[in-house]
Parts: sequence; C-alpha cells; structure tokens
Amino acid sequence: MKRFLSIVGIAVLILSHSSGVTPYGIPSIAHAQLGKPEGLYYKSWAIVIGIEGYVVAPPIRGAVNDAKQVAQAFRNLGFDEVVEIYEKDAVFRRLQQVLNDMLPRKVGRMDRLVIFYAGHAGSAQDADGEDRSYLVPADAQVNNPAKAVTVEHLKEFTRRSASKHTLLILDAPVFGWELTSPPPVSLEGRLVPEADTDRRAVQVISAARKGELSSRSDGKSLFVQALLAGLAGAADVDKNGWLMASELGDYLTRRVQADSQGLQHPTSLRIDGDGDTVLVEGRKAALQSDSGPNNSAERQRIARTHYEQAYAMLQEGKSAAALEHLNLAIEHDPAYGDVYVLKSYIHLEAVPNLDEALASGQLAVQHASGNPDSFYMLGLVHEKQGKFVEAETALLQALKINSGYQDVYFSLGTLYADHLNDRPKSIEAFRRYLELGGAHVRARAAVAEADQAAKQPP
Repeated sequence: MKRFLSIVGIAVLILSHSSGVTPYGIPSIAHAQLGKPEGLYYKSWAIVIGIEGYVVAPPIRGAVNDAKQVAQAFRNLGFDEVVEIYEKDAVFRRLQQVLNDMLPRKVGRMDRLVIFYAGHAGSAQDADGEDRSYLVPADAQVNNPAKAVTVEHLKEFTRRSASKHTLLILDAPVFGWELTSPPPVSLEGRLVPEADTDRRAVQVISAARKGELSSRSDGKSLFVQALLAGLAGAADVDKNGWLMASELGDYLTRRVQADSQGLQHPTSLRIDGDGDTVLVEGRKAALQSDSGPNNSAERQRIARTHYEQAYAMLQEGKSAAALEHLNLAIEHDPAYGDVYVLKSYIHLEAVPNLDEALASGQLAVQHASGNPDSFYMLGLVHEKQGKFVEAETALLQALKINSGYQDVYFSLGTLYADHLNDRPKSIEAFRRYLELGGAHVRARAAVAEADQAAKQPP
C-alpha cells in the first residue's frame, strides 16, 4: 500500500471572538460547582501550547502540528474546553495570563485540567545552586530564564489551581521538581475507582531527562506519537476501560525508551496529592458487564473504543491484536464502515488474505460510501486480484469523493502503466499526483520522460 490510511480526520478548531467569549474561546461566565458531579468531573479542560517558529530561538519543525493532533485527541476523549495557543500567541505575557489569571478563575474544584506543551526547554541554577528547567515562550531565548515559565512558576500555579486533578504533559526535558516517588499504576476501575479519583492529584509527564533531547523524525515527535497512541487506548494495557495518568506515564516511559533505543527516558511524577488523574472514565465498562450494552448509542461507543484500540495496535505493528479489536467492534456495530476499511487494509498488507480483504472492502463501500478510503482500499484489493478494470472503477470513484486524493492518483498511474497499457492516462495521473505535492521517484521520472519526448521534433 502506498500510504498508511489516515481515516480519522484532524479538525482544526477556529476559536470564537464573539460577544460573551474570551480571546481563548471560553465562555466568560464561570458556573458555581456545588456538590458532586454526576461523573468524576464537572468540566474537563485541556490547554495545548505548541511553538514551532521562535523569534530568537531555533525553530522546532512540526511542533504545532504535533500540538494540534494532541488537541484533537483530547476532544476525542470528550474534554469540554480545549484551548489552543500556538506560535506568536504563545508569548511570555500570554502564558503568564493563562496560568495566573484565566485558569485560576475558570477551573473549578471538581474539574480536571491537562496542560500540554511542545517547545523548547532551558535550564539554569537557582539560588541554592540546583539546576531547574523552564519552558521557553515564543518571544524568549533558550539560554535566558528572565522571560520564561519556570518550574517554580508551574508549581505555584498548580498550588493555586482549584482543580481536583491536574496533569502537565511536557514534550521537552523538564526537571527540577521537588520529587516525590513516581506514582504507581493505580487500581483504576478494577475495584473501587473512587478510591483514587476522589483524591487530589498534580502529576507531571516529561518527554526526557536532564541532558537528553526530545527526539524528532520527519517533523514528528517520538514522544507525541507515543502519547497519541496511548490516549487512543494503547496505554490501557489491562484493557479494563480506565486510563489513568499513572498508567499513561508508565506506558510512555516504556514505549519511548524502546522506540529511541534507550536514548530518551520520559519521567512520570506526582508532585502533589495522592490521587490519580482519570483520562478515560470507564468508557469500556459495558464490556465487563454480563448484561452488556443496553442501547444502540452504547454499542456504537464500545465499537468506537475497539476501533481506536485497533488503530493503536496497528501503529505498534500488532496486526493480529488489531484484527481482534476490529472484529469486536463489528460485533457491537456491524454498520461501522471505517472498521471495514482498516480490516481490509490489514488483510491486504499485514495479514494477507485476499478473500477477507475483498469482503471487508465491499462492506466498507456499503457502510462508508462517503469515505474515499473505502473505494481506495477496494481498488487496491482488485488490483492485487488481477481485476484491473474493477480496480480502475473503484479508484476513480474515490476521486469523485475527493478529487485531491494524492495517493489515488499515484495508484492510478501505476495501474495504467503496469496493467492497462494506457501510457497517456498514466502520465496524466502521475502529473496530477505531483501537482498535489507527491514526490515519488517513479512519478517524477515518468512525467520528466514524457515532457522530454514532447519536446523532440516529430
């Protein structure tokens, strides 16, 4: 397959500046929090900060895109308020205002708060000669703490915040906390989740230790890729449906150490309280109940959870485990079209079975006819079966749904060249692929050869 399917789109939040809304897109009226909420929290907040282009510091290519993916992940988890602060908005004055004014006023005592940061970190000695880290705003220098958000600032903020649970996730080597023991993985939902979830907690997960770098490859952070997989379900290692901050920290420590071949060591700490932040609140509880899901909405929710687990397993190369989750998703929601798309891909590429790949591709087209990936996968399966005309029909249908689908043009180019013996259509498809930003050497060579031939006299 020419690419890994990206079935779940990333939506970009456009923050409102209309009347009655703060510059961060948050309603200006704070609601009193009396008594206990129906669930674990009255409200869930995520503050996502990403800085790629610094004024006086080296750029971090891809940091903003990483942060946007994290923001979407928290929306997928049902967070009520996801506030995004990027690039020139993430200056020292703005970050200070968020930490010292906006959040202390807005976040209530029965809320949870997650702050994610992707950017530079620096370090300097404090008055006692101890090295302390700091976050570098967009208008600050890496080697100058005068205009920085220090560890002391962050600790003071967490002491002032009323939130029941606070989690800082920092894609940077941030150290110098007054360390407590790393939080053990909690009991989560196995016995009585309230034992952990009712107690206050302030927790920190940092991407690397002192002296290490947060690794990046092709504009992507190794830590963030692991974080996204973890939030999608991979960190719920016992599959009981509860995802806790301690569990996520343990997963990231193991996963990033392995992926970096021991060069990067995330740290997971609890710096206040003895509770544990809940990131997924028993979303799969119905799977562990003999009574099973009670209605269609619950079945669809469980199916979605299994789909997310499958996606995470596939990213880790665990294709067999991914198939198990996809089959469970189908049991709960047989009309979930995206599940069939992913299942078709796995049977085409990872666990080859053309009959299963075709059957899943046909069901994908039936249940997700508006998703171009459904027809793209079906076209690839037909090509593998030697049904080249059917493959062309399916790929062209994918383009009817999304005329800018780059990878489909490349697949058409190879199909016309290798199997349908239609060189003009092949060149046309390759040319469109390149116009859309593709860079495959075969497409470049074919178009260059055609253009050179066109220049030759008849």
